[in-house]
Amino acid sequence: MTTPDPVLQIAPLGFPWATIDPFLFCVYHDDAYPRGNAHFEPDASLAGRQLGQDFAGKDGWRMYHGLQVPGFPSHPHRGFETVTIVRRGLIDHSDSLGAAARFGGGDVQWLTAGRGIVHAEMFPLLDREAANPLELFQIWLNLPARSKFVPPHFTMFWSEQIPHAVGADGGTQVSCIAGRYADATAALAPLAPPPDSYASQPDSDLAIWTLKLQPGARWRLPAARGVGTRRKLYFFKGERMTLGGRPVEAAAAIELRADAEVELVNGPTTSELLMLQGRPIGEPVAQYGPFVMNTEQELKQAFADYQRTQFGGWPWPDDAPVHGGTRERFARHADGRVETWPAQDA
Repeated sequence: MTTPDPVLQIAPLGFPWATIDPFLFCVYHDDAYPRGNAHFEPDASLAGRQLGQDFAGKDGWRMYHGLQVPGFPSHPHRGFETVTIVRRGLIDHSDSLGAAARFGGGDVQWLTAGRGIVHAEMFPLLDREAANPLELFQIWLNLPARSKFVPPHFTMFWSEQIPHAVGADGGTQVSCIAGRYADATAALAPLAPPPDSYASQPDSDLAIWTLKLQPGARWRLPAARGVGTRRKLYFFKGERMTLGGRPVEAAAAIELRADAEVELVNGPTTSELLMLQGRPIGEPVAQYGPFVMNTEQELKQAFADYQRTQFGGWPWPDDAPVHGGTRERFARHADGRVETWPAQDA
């Protein structure tokens, strides 16, 4: 009997990266920001940039919607979740609940927008003597209809808490932001996602992993546990590898059969991949900009609610807050609870 090909589709990476249900969106930001000035802005001319909508990548970096500090000033969300994985650099979070955070260097923020929140995500350039590189993923995860109006909430996964394992081959590192990983040498218990997240449902089979394979590494990606689960790999750094015997060049999005184990054999350079996996929610999606609902009527109501309530208003003095010059990582939640973690090389 012929073994089915575990590779269902290979496509080039675009911008943003194409995703599959239950995911809505995935974007990879990699910006070589220059040194900063006293106001945490680029110590460089901003001439020639379309400020407020700068996505061109001039000189290797972008201001995005920021006018002075790069990033995304205050904007609303409803009906889904954002998972922000900051590999290098720092993000300053501020929101309409009065909560704030500074995180980076491997930290993850998981934000359930639920019935509505306004937040800002700014990229302060703290180093005034050297470059300020920033590298991150932001993933949008849908919420089922029953959870579209849950209270907004965010959870921090600090880098020191995130489970990491070395695969049986010794040359593959697996980092689990969500989902359980196990092979012959390691078993990682998953972190607890926010309580109203789709990932908190036991049958969601949701996993978010990053993979790093050394040159020549051979590693078996285990089959998913659930029935009907879908799985996609994003090969964003490296040169080439084979998946299930099929050659794949870097900068590729690969959909795999989730019910089958697949062997990854890396090429001559270090490779890195992101894996998104989950059982589809299977509900209608009505999306416009920052709102994701099930029907057009619900979308219209989201805009009307935001215009009427501003999802609680904006308690900050400007729409792009930055949290000072310290590298200490922290999260101050809406209920007053504070988490602090030491500074690290971000």
